Amino acid sequence: MNVFVRSALRVESVELLDGVDRAVRPAAELLIRTPRARGILHGHWLGHGIHPPMTDFPLGMWFSGTLLDLTAGPDLRPAARRLIGMGAITALPTALTGIAEWASIDEQRDRRTGLVHAAVNSSALSLYALSWLARRSDRHLTGTILAVGGGLAATAGGFFGGHLSEVRKISSRHPAFGAD
Repeated sequence: MNVFVRSALRVESVELLDGVDRAVRPAAELLIRTPRARGILHGHWLGHGIHPPMTDFPLGMWFSGTLLDLTAGPDLRPAARRLIGMGAITALPTALTGIAEWASIDEQRDRRTGLVHAAVNSSALSLYALSWLARRSDRHLTGTILAVGGGLAATAGGFFGGHLSEVRKISSRHPAFGAD
């Protein structure tokens, strides 16, 4: 068994996360308490979960900004800073749809994985926000280092999100396609 499979299985079995689950779940369930809110945040209007495609926005901007950091000259630093900042802004509604997805998960192992996914992605968002702040203070190298750390965290978070959607088949869908 490879390290990734072992990691996913280990996260699924961490019972310490159950206390966090009990503390956070009621607030998350408030997001989807009405059918209208559930339909919007789950992407029923699209036909399937909106969270996975929304991740393309922050990830694309963050990785593009970091690519500019690593390959372009100083004249593109303002563009990199804007990309990092816009990635952080678009991460917020993306996280909201992720919380709504997580609030509908029934299996404890999947809720645990969702908590780790959220925590690691929150770390990525924090690193990118710090990167943006460093760039605003003309500390470009610090901003670049923080962005690379954010990219590594986002990649790890994406692994756990992929595990939920691909292995555990956690995803919302339009009611016409079956049970939500």
